[in-house]
Amino acid sequence: MCAAVAEIPGLAFLQYVMENLVEEKDTLKVEGRIDDLGVLLLVQVGPRDMGKLIGKGGQTVKALRTLIRIIGGNLNQRINLKILEPGSDS
Repeated sequence: MCAAVAEIPGLAFLQYVMENLVEEKDTLKVEGRIDDLGVLLLVQVGPRDMGKLIGKGGQTVKALRTLIRIIGGNLNQRINLKILEPGSDS
């Protein structure tokens, strides 16, 4: 794990979860940004894995967002998760 990953809250957790969730690991991109509003975690997966990421009725992504916000709450930081469309650039 590089130093940049350790500096952004929740990024290492999200990277670990996503690597174990998706099948197309070569299309997986997990990035983090810190700005005035807090931390923004960006996830991009391939089209085949988008359904797994969102889950039935959005349950999987909702659970991920809840866990990410709990991590942020423990560190007194606001963390948001954004899912990018397959093939788009951040």
